[in-house]
Amino acid sequence: MTQFIHMSRILFTHSYFLRFDPKQWITGQPYAPLGTLYAASLMRENDHGVFFHDSMFAETASEIIPSIEKYRPDFFVIYDDGFNYLTKMCLTNMREAAFEMCKIAKANGCTVIVSSSDSTDRYAEYLAEGADFVIIGEAEHTLLELTTHIEDDLNNYDAINGLAYIKNGAITKTTGRPVLKDLDSLPLPAWDLIDIDSYRQT
Repeated sequence: MTQFIHMSRILFTHSYFLRFDPKQWITGQPYAPLGTLYAASLMRENDHGVFFHDSMFAETASEIIPSIEKYRPDFFVIYDDGFNYLTKMCLTNMREAAFEMCKIAKANGCTVIVSSSDSTDRYAEYLAEGADFVIIGEAEHTLLELTTHIEDDLNNYDAINGLAYIKNGAITKTTGRPVLKDLDSLPLPAWDLIDIDSYRQT
């Protein structure tokens, strides 16, 4: 008898909304979310179904809804790229947008995972606003380990380095993960997921 392995579906996005940062909007030189595309590529290489919603040119967080309805992901991952935080201007607006996307995804039955410099600093707030897990520090391999753990119904996350989550009503933070020194160990970014023309036109 053939055994069918359930391949989880992951919808990646990020919380950098260029319109929320008037200075960068006028400058008109957005960086594609490279870190997000690296993470998506690693997950795809490990047999996950991977999809991407680009918030860069979006006007509101609710624009995520059609993507969630279309792809029906098991995991919703907000994965921010440090390159895009050129300024700290309007970071509050982007944080609120991230919170709103977390809540929308949670209401649609997704496991919500967030990785960003802001969520690392404010993991308690993100967990209170709908995130199931916040990845602290080096994220790619933590994400892979975490999703595998969840798929295998292993409920003990203490052994996964670089996580913050709620356990028995209290926030738990695991040991930090070492910095990834060999970037060549990651597959090439999943450029096919992004509409690069919109970046060129901007």
